[in-house]
Amino acid sequence: MEILACPKCQSDNIVKSGVIKDRQRFLCKKCNYYFTVNKLGKKIDSYYVTKALQLYLEGLSFREIERIIGVSHVTVSNWVKEYKVTKPNHTDYHPTYKIYNHLELVEFLKNKDQLKGAGMIITELGDKFMLIKWERFKD
Repeated sequence: MEILACPKCQSDNIVKSGVIKDRQRFLCKKCNYYFTVNKLGKKIDSYYVTKALQLYLEGLSFREIERIIGVSHVTVSNWVKEYKVTKPNHTDYHPTYKIYNHLELVEFLKNKDQLKGAGMIITELGDKFMLIKWERFKD
């Protein structure tokens, strides 16, 4: 792993300065700041974070989002807390969702009876599509 810049002053004038707990320590010659390299964990693409938050706002539970996206429900919960997303109250409906491949989605959309009286959103999930549907006028 190569250090490109000091985290404090962004200078590239850096030298090695010992090892602490099996991690290389560095010294910035410009600002005399000591630092170690941060451990890089698994990084999840921001695309999936955005999709998870969109699904949460559509009324899906954390576990439903986990099954769809393949990310732990605890991770989804942490994203909701981190980005301070609040779910609007939808006590009168719960959206339904279904995962389709391209051909299945085209066939579904050909039938006009399935499109009447409902709102829907189609979103891309990798090589598949998710259709979220809810009744528009609920008594």
